[in-house]
Amino acid sequence: MFYKQQGGGPWGGGGGGNNPWGGRDRSGSNPAPDLEEILKRSQERLRRMMPGGFGNLRGLWLIAAVVLVFWGVSGFYRVQPDEQGVELLFGKYVKTTQPGLNYWFPIPIGEVIRPKVTQTNQVTVGFRGTGPNIREVPQESHILAGDQNIADIQFVVQWRIREAGNFLFNMRDPELTVKAAAESALREVVGRNPLQSVMTNQRDLIAQQSRDLLQTIMDGYNSGVTILDLRIQKADPPKEVIDAFNDVQRAKQDEERLRNEALAYRNDIVPRAKGEAARMVQNATAEKEKLVKEAEGQAARFTAFYQTYVANKDITTRRMYLETMQEVLSKSEKIIIDENGKGSGVVPYLPLPAIGRKPQPQPGAGQ
Repeated sequence: MFYKQQGGGPWGGGGGGNNPWGGRDRSGSNPAPDLEEILKRSQERLRRMMPGGFGNLRGLWLIAAVVLVFWGVSGFYRVQPDEQGVELLFGKYVKTTQPGLNYWFPIPIGEVIRPKVTQTNQVTVGFRGTGPNIREVPQESHILAGDQNIADIQFVVQWRIREAGNFLFNMRDPELTVKAAAESALREVVGRNPLQSVMTNQRDLIAQQSRDLLQTIMDGYNSGVTILDLRIQKADPPKEVIDAFNDVQRAKQDEERLRNEALAYRNDIVPRAKGEAARMVQNATAEKEKLVKEAEGQAARFTAFYQTYVANKDITTRRMYLETMQEVLSKSEKIIIDENGKGSGVVPYLPLPAIGRKPQPQPGAGQ
């Protein structure tokens, strides 16, 4: 052993057969080492190491000063870019420091807690786990909608520490608090909307309104938390009634389809009927105007003719006779016989209708 080669143990023991404590081996005849002797030797060595001796007051002050300097220097601390420093004085929150080199009272007077403030935390409501290991939690996911239907909603809340002091000292269990507030906010917003809106076109709007309400709740608690996002992962009827609900939805879709078809037919028929009615009214109006104008023209013609008749009855009577005979004879067959043509060698007969019906020779027929 090393202490045997040096002729004794670390406390200056004797010959090569002694153990490190200065006595002989327990298997030998010498007694066990004396503890008082060992302590005396240790104190003697310590006195030689201290300037002026261990009992010198100046040496004690020097030791105290060195310890005090090291204790004071230990108050410097560095806050990383993704952290905030929370300074405590005798366990009481004092202030929050930003990233960089800072100083605060060392332990046990002061203490600094440096939580991560850029880390995104996530809370799931209505389910646990990820991927194929998802486990549903019906007591959290079943929410009553505004139309008295029950919705099975699963959603995720992402949040981050904004002010570390409030976060550490205003909430006992931050994750549980965020989860309970998120569930309350979503239940309030969903309770103002029908189930169909929650499942379809209003889904993103409901998630946004719930996020805003959740942020308002957390700000009311002075929680020092920022709600980054609230995403609805699933919004369906409960599994027990989903088949019946789907049947109802299909019936509503059929109803909507038939209503749209009826409206399309109506939009096709009604304008055409209105157009036809307007056309008939316009035709009747035009016919009315035509008849009225014709009647007025005939009346004016009769009045003018009557005035002419009153002014000269003989001429007007003869004219009326001639016009009437012209109108009658123009529609009848006429034969002209010349009474003065007897014995002159000319046939006193001219069949005008037969002449009129005689076919005309075609051009080039005689060639």
